[in-house]
Amino acid sequence: MSTIESPCVDICQLNMKTGICTGCFRTMDEISQWIELSDDDKREVLRTAKDRERKILPDDC
Repeated sequence: MSTIESPCVDICQLNMKTGICTGCFRTMDEISQWIELSDDDKREVLRTAKDRERKILPDDC
C-alpha cells in the first residue's frame, strides 16, 4: 500500500491551454493514473508538478 498522499487540494480546474490542473499542477493523465502508480512514480509526478508550479506562479504568491 502506498504511503504517498495525493497532492490534490480540491481545486480541480484544468487549464485548457496547458492541460494542467490549477490546484495541484498535475496533468489529467497524472491525476487519473495516480492510484495505480508506484511510490517512485508518484515521487516523480510530485517533483514534476512542483517544477510546473514554480514556472507558472510568481515567487511572491
